[in-house]
Amino acid sequence: MTETSPPELTALLERWQSGEEQALDQLWSIIYRQVRELARHQFRREPAGHTLQPTALVNEAYVRLMGNAPAGIENRAHFFALVAKAMRQVLVDHARRKAAHKRGSREDRVTLTNTLAASARGASAVDALALHETLERLSTFRPRAAKVVELRYFGGLSLEHTAEVLGVTAKTVGRDWQAARLWLLDRLQAAPGP
Repeated sequence: MTETSPPELTALLERWQSGEEQALDQLWSIIYRQVRELARHQFRREPAGHTLQPTALVNEAYVRLMGNAPAGIENRAHFFALVAKAMRQVLVDHARRKAAHKRGSREDRVTLTNTLAASARGASAVDALALHETLERLSTFRPRAAKVVELRYFGGLSLEHTAEVLGVTAKTVGRDWQAARLWLLDRLQAAPGP
């Protein structure tokens, strides 16, 4: 993922978890380009005119991680899972603020492109809040599948890296990803419009 050796990243993660905030600064400077690329990838799926930009998404994710070092981060894939979760929360919070200001105006809604249905031509947009709420419902009975969606969709992790984070095989992740996409698409398409 980066040119930095895994032992150096692991050492920085351990220092951060032990309370050394400067370690997060060092870690972030090493992986910043990759995290920014994840954010740019996310925004390629966004409609033109989105009021949040990739740099702001990356910076907000960083702020959410500061001072909040969870115990048990095992490796950089696990760290990127935390970054994915932080990015998801930033997007959801941004969508909530927009919705609070512009209730009911379809043009003003913050949407995420429906890459969950990448095979479908002319896929419609998925509202960030609707996706978040639907993922929350999925997590109540298939938590691993919901985590797979979060890691792959919001974090841009590959099947292999997702499997590494979750401690399962890539084949298992592939099955969870497929089942979750189908379930989410069914629920999101059935959801009433604004």
